[in-house]
Amino acid sequence: MTTPIDVTAIAERSDGWWAVEVPEIPGLFTQARRLDQIDGMVRDAARMLDREIGDVKVEPRLSEQDERMLSELLDARHDAVEAQARASSLTRNAVDALRHQGMTVRDVADIIGITPQRVSAIANA
Repeated sequence: MTTPIDVTAIAERSDGWWAVEVPEIPGLFTQARRLDQIDGMVRDAARMLDREIGDVKVEPRLSEQDERMLSELLDARHDAVEAQARASSLTRNAVDALRHQGMTVRDVADIIGITPQRVSAIANA
C-alpha cells in the first residue's frame, strides 16, 4: 500500500446516481446513490487501485440553476437567523421596559403577543 492521501470526490448527478471522480487518483471513478455513501465507495475503489485514502472531501457539483436556488436559500436562512436574533433582543427590551413601568406579566404578554410564561422567563433571565 502507498501513503494515505487526502482527496476530493467530485460528484455530479447522472440518471439518479452521483457519478464520482477523484482527480488526485487518475482513473478513480465510482458512483453512489447518496452523498453519504461516497466516502466508502471512494475508499473501496482506491483499494482496488492499491491506493490508501486519508480524508475524503465530497464536493457535489450542481447545475447553475440549482446553485442559484441554494444560494438564495442560504441567504434567506442567514437573514432569518439575524431577524430572529433581533426580534429576541427587542422582545427582551420590551419586556424589561413594560415590566419596569409596573405592568403585570399578563398585560405585557397581551401587548407583546407572547405567553405570560414566556414573559416571566424573559423577566427572570
